[in-house]
Amino acid sequence: MAKEFKTIKTEIRLPYELAYGATWTKFFEGMENEIIYGTKCSKCGRVLVPARSFCPRCFVNTDEWVETAQEGTLTAWSYVNYSYFGQPIKPPFIGALIRLDETDVDFLHLIGGFDLSDFDLVRKTVKNGMRVKAVWSDERKGHVLDIKYFEPA
Repeated sequence: MAKEFKTIKTEIRLPYELAYGATWTKFFEGMENEIIYGTKCSKCGRVLVPARSFCPRCFVNTDEWVETAQEGTLTAWSYVNYSYFGQPIKPPFIGALIRLDETDVDFLHLIGGFDLSDFDLVRKTVKNGMRVKAVWSDERKGHVLDIKYFEPA
């Protein structure tokens, strides 16, 4: 005879603090001042955004800082219209991968600036390969969401 176990449903919260370190500190200070910083690999020349302390391809330190463009190309996107724990904003929203001009990796952020509650409009508006530009929040705190979203350019 199989033993039956009872379960309970609960929620666990784990508050924590994270030390940014030198690289992320400079990256987020840039955000606060409406600047998107990347770091450039001295070996392969790739520009990485968000900034990284080393190139994950070459494993060399990235000491060169580059102010990147605030426009780029949408490479992938996902429409989210349901709520779950820990979301940065209320749905609906579009999570997207954006390749900023003259950078070499995609930057994960949000697409916005138009009515996201109408999915038919979203499908007509949002296309891989479209040009987008950063829209900054009025109040910046040194956080990735200092860029409110990227809107169609």
